[in-house]
Amino acid sequence: MNLELPILAHEQSPPPFQWEQWYKSIGGRSITIPEVQHYLHAIFNEQYPAMEGIPAPVQQILPPDIAAQSIKEKALQLGADLVGICAIEPQDIYQGKQVNEHYAIALGQKMRWQPFQTVPSDEAAIECLRIYHSLGDIVLKLAEHIRALGWHCTVEHPIGDTNVLHIPIALKAGFGELGRHGSIINPRIGPLFRIGCILTSMPLALDAPINAGIAQFCDNCKACRIYCPADAIPDERNPLAGKDHLGNDRYTVDTGKCFPYFGTHHYCSACLPVCAYNHKEWAFEPNIPTELFPTIAIEPPPPPTDAVPDNEKHPYPHLRRQEPNPWEMKRAKKFIKAP
Repeated sequence: MNLELPILAHEQSPPPFQWEQWYKSIGGRSITIPEVQHYLHAIFNEQYPAMEGIPAPVQQILPPDIAAQSIKEKALQLGADLVGICAIEPQDIYQGKQVNEHYAIALGQKMRWQPFQTVPSDEAAIECLRIYHSLGDIVLKLAEHIRALGWHCTVEHPIGDTNVLHIPIALKAGFGELGRHGSIINPRIGPLFRIGCILTSMPLALDAPINAGIAQFCDNCKACRIYCPADAIPDERNPLAGKDHLGNDRYTVDTGKCFPYFGTHHYCSACLPVCAYNHKEWAFEPNIPTELFPTIAIEPPPPPTDAVPDNEKHPYPHLRRQEPNPWEMKRAKKFIKAP
C-alpha cells in the first residue's frame, strides 16, 4: 500500500445521494418536526464547521495493533457502541471523489428501541436525528484525539454522503452482515444503529468482515419485506447488484418506491424495528416496558418516482410496479392499524 498516493473512486462506484433532486422529484420537502430541525441545525451549523483540524506537529508512532486497540478503547470511552477498522478501496468511494487517507475507522451508535414502538412516527424520526447528532459528536472528538497524536484525519459525518460509503466500510470493519432491507444487522445490537467514519493514514491493524449466519437468516425471514409501507423490499437477491463480502448476491431496495414514502411519512425507518433477527434480543431495554413488535401505521404510498437522471443516482430495480395495491390486505394483519 502506497500511503503517498490518493485513492480514486472505482469507475462503477455510485454517485452521492442527491437529496435535493430526490425531494424535488416528490414535490419538495414536506415534513416539519421541530426536534428534528433542532438536531439538523446543530449538525450543519455546529458540527460541520468543526470537522477539520490541524494535527500536532509530532507524530506518535505505535505498532499498528497497539494503535488500533488504543483508538478502539477511546471510541468506546467516548460513547460508541461499535468500532472497527478497514483499508479503503476504490469501490468504497463515491463516484467522482477521491481520498488521501488509506484507513477507515468505522463507528456505530445504537438507537433506543422505545421510540420505534410506532413507525413511521415523529418519535422514530427524532431518535434517528438524535443519534446522528450524538454519533457526530463522538466522531469529532475521536478525530481531535487522532490529530493530537500528530495524524491528519478526515471526518465522514454520520448524516452525510461525503466521500465514502459508510455501509461497505462498516461491513469490512466487522459490523455485521447486509440485511434484506439494505442496512447492516449486527449480531449484538441488531439493525437499529447509525454509522460514521474517520479516514486516516495512521498505521492501524485491520479488522475483518464477519459471517454470523445473518445472511441465511434474512433469506428465510421476510419481516421487513412484509411490513415495508412502501412495498419496496425485494423477495429475492439481485444477481445484477454485485456480491456482498460473503459472496452472496445483494438484496436491492427499489429506491423509486422507498424514497417517496420516506420523504412524506416521518422519514419512515419501518424496516429496522420490524427486523426479527436473534429473537429481538437487541431490542431489550432494562426497566422500560416495550413491545417486541412495533405498530406499523401504514398509509397508501405515493406513486413511485424515477425522475432523478440515471447518471446521478445508483441503480435499483423496479419491484412489483404493476401489481395490485397490497395495503388493504396488510392492514388486516395483526399489529397493523389503518390511519
